[in-house]
Amino acid sequence: MPHLSVRLVLASAIAMASITPPFFAAAAAAQNIDCSDTGNLPQQGLNYCAMQDFEAEDRALNAAWKSVYGELKVRDADLGEAVRGMPEAMLKAQRAWITFRDAHCDTERLKYSGGSIEPLIYNSCRAALTRDRTKQINSLLAE
Repeated sequence: MPHLSVRLVLASAIAMASITPPFFAAAAAAQNIDCSDTGNLPQQGLNYCAMQDFEAEDRALNAAWKSVYGELKVRDADLGEAVRGMPEAMLKAQRAWITFRDAHCDTERLKYSGGSIEPLIYNSCRAALTRDRTKQINSLLAE
């Protein structure tokens, strides 16, 4: 991909990774659900809240990515040719991580395949792994 925009490729990969399978679309979205009080929610509400949690974590990951990747590109440009390459390595790692996250969370959810808790398991898994990945990305700028 010599001249293909890295941002375009990354945006496409992240957008595809954050698509929730249709059977996880919560009908509860139209209802007034208080995700701060999950102890009093039915399963459909818990599923909805797990999806909301994942979406929030995904937004945080995308923000961290944009910030850190941009900074690494600036730093990379100032380095000698022999030590350049951190942004490309980060992009390669992110693509592999997305594949891992989705495969791992599919494995987790399949234990509950067809059950009403399946969306909760899937989205909770994705939220947790995404939260961890955001920390990993942010740590790349730590001195």
